[in-house]
Amino acid sequence: MSAGSPWYETAVERQIREAQERGDFDDLPGAGKPLDLGDLDDPDWWVKRMARREQLDLGAALPGALGLRKEAAGYPESLLDLNREAQVREVLVDYNRRVIEDRRRPVVGNLPPTLARIIDVDEMVDRWRVLHDERVAAARDRAAAAAAERQAADEAARTARRDARWWRRLTRRVR
Repeated sequence: MSAGSPWYETAVERQIREAQERGDFDDLPGAGKPLDLGDLDDPDWWVKRMARREQLDLGAALPGALGLRKEAAGYPESLLDLNREAQVREVLVDYNRRVIEDRRRPVVGNLPPTLARIIDVDEMVDRWRVLHDERVAAARDRAAAAAAERQAADEAARTARRDARWWRRLTRRVR
């Protein structure tokens, strides 16, 4: 036991003291800076901080109608990962089914219910088709540009090989 440690020091306290003496706690990130306590008046501050730290999407925690509204706000851009019109229609019909189910739930409390709108599937599919066609055309243009670059690189390589052969023949004649 060292001279500075009291006789009642626990094993954990001893380990902390020894780490301090070694300087293990020096130059830690955030040392000497004030703590970020956020908005202490907000009762959900800890949930928001954890969601930000863990990079969680709190949109999934929205109540039914609000979550449906948020989902509909992302259409048709959020459907661009789908390649077939049948898949898009299936997603939109499922969305409308969930809106109808949400409307059938009993209202709780004295506030008017929040309603999500039903989507016109044909109109949304038309909007998706325009965006999808633009995306396909852009991908086709990028592929054509890449093919042209490869073709130019191949032609340059053939020219370089032809020039190298020509120089070898020329230097053989000179010798």
